[in-house]
Amino acid sequence: MRLIAYICLLLFVFFSDSCRQAKPVATQKPTAKPTRPVTVIPAPQKTVAVKPLAPKPITPAVVLPLPDTLDFDEVAELTPAERSAVPPKREFRAVWIATVDNIDWPSKKGLPVADQQREIVSMFDQQQQMGLNAVIVQVRSAADAFYARGSEPWSEWLTGQQGLAPEPFYDPLEFMIEQAHQRGLEFHAWFNLDRATFGRLASVAPTNIIYRKPEWMLTYGGRKLFNLGLPAVRSYIAGIVANVVREYDVDGIHFDDYFYPYAEAGQTLLDDSTYLANFNGMKKPDWRRDNVNKLVIELRDSIRSNKPWVKFGISPFGIWKNKSNDPEGSATNGGQAYYDLYADTRKWVRDGLIDYIVPQVYFSSEFGRVPYKTLVEWWTHNCGNCHLYIGQGAYRVGRGSERDPGWGRATEFPEQMRYNRQQRAVQGSVFFSAKSLQTNPLSIRDSLQNNFYRHPALVPTMKWLDSIPPLPPHNLKAAMTTEGIELFWHQSAEAMDGDGANSYIVYRFEGRRPRLRTNDPRSIIAQCMGESSTRFVDKTADPKKKYVYVVTALDRLHNESREVTIKVP
Repeated sequence: MRLIAYICLLLFVFFSDSCRQAKPVATQKPTAKPTRPVTVIPAPQKTVAVKPLAPKPITPAVVLPLPDTLDFDEVAELTPAERSAVPPKREFRAVWIATVDNIDWPSKKGLPVADQQREIVSMFDQQQQMGLNAVIVQVRSAADAFYARGSEPWSEWLTGQQGLAPEPFYDPLEFMIEQAHQRGLEFHAWFNLDRATFGRLASVAPTNIIYRKPEWMLTYGGRKLFNLGLPAVRSYIAGIVANVVREYDVDGIHFDDYFYPYAEAGQTLLDDSTYLANFNGMKKPDWRRDNVNKLVIELRDSIRSNKPWVKFGISPFGIWKNKSNDPEGSATNGGQAYYDLYADTRKWVRDGLIDYIVPQVYFSSEFGRVPYKTLVEWWTHNCGNCHLYIGQGAYRVGRGSERDPGWGRATEFPEQMRYNRQQRAVQGSVFFSAKSLQTNPLSIRDSLQNNFYRHPALVPTMKWLDSIPPLPPHNLKAAMTTEGIELFWHQSAEAMDGDGANSYIVYRFEGRRPRLRTNDPRSIIAQCMGESSTRFVDKTADPKKKYVYVVTALDRLHNESREVTIKVP
């Protein structure tokens, strides 16, 4: 009798709350990481998007037998042989979206707002479809802004004239972040830090910093550049970044390879007076490198002090030093970030000044001076404790030349991808740039979508930013509906660090007692975005088969909770 009463009680609970959105079990603390809009990101190959709850007629549900929750020790680890045969469950997959000179977006200056929005949404849709999980969007190209809540003027590449706001008004950065997060894409805001103007013909607003602080500027190559030797300049740049971190829900802050400028014939960077006033006994090249190091530290500190969970990454020129100049350098013969740009890129990763580094390895395997594999291998031994992602030259695919013939081969790009995955230290790729993935030279987008990125991947975790996993969802239930098998659960409570769930992962395994290999991403059928997105309909389930479903929670930094499981039917 007690058993019958217990079953009746559970059935009552099931009927009473499984067809409506669960109420939060805990509220976020004021300092907690913000949650994202609710949506569902299906696995690329075969799952069906599921909308969050809305006031609509509810599909009649057939109650399945009592939930059969499995013990956690039944979740099986992959064997070494299995691990080598499955795609990575965690991998950073990103693309650069360049706004300077309208390289990627918008397609031209002064494009109507509706067309700007349509273009970026279409781009994000395509990137999600091909299996990416992050976008790196240039929001400051030359002391300008693609966002409203800041002190620098609107970008000319947005509206056609620097300082002119979009009409009708909208905030592009806010719009892009929302659209990216709805699609399960991390959003990294990309800043150029050395340019104040782009060139002699650039549109420059009266409010541009070059007029307000002319003493901060150096002229080089027809451009106005920030004098990084001035402490006030470094603080200004760090303040610009800190403002965006405070005002917007960005996942990361990103800088490219422009620190001190690339050398131009017949040009001299006239910073002697600044050097003499601030050199502190250092030789000029060391002083310049120290200026860049101080800026990197100030940027890191400004990010951490505002939102400690926001990532900080830099994509430098690929070569630190050639071995001919330093025995610890790479076996290459090309330009060197250390000497040419005064960027001690290896120091940043060794000292833990950044969270990830993306060396630009835009060379083919056949480029004799800088072979792709040689430079990538060097970075695998010199990336410190930060994440190493490889910046790959998608724009060079199909453009083989006498100097670098490898890019003419259709096999070059996939060989680079396979080589990256053979290196334990390489945790992902970033492609330059979005337009090249759209035009699909030598079918590289198809190669990603149908091969390398066919199965979903979670963003790698950063334990130094957050090592505490969220609590799992609870009260997992299932019902058979006319649409398919519907799963319900209650959202995770706050973990000990105050974090709730940012999304939920749904796995499906076939059979009555299958091995629950949650390290194999081929079993992932959906990622439900948002802490209150607590139901999923599996429309691809075969009603004649038996399944075990597993649901886990992810927090903002992609730590994964323990599993909750249910057998169906």
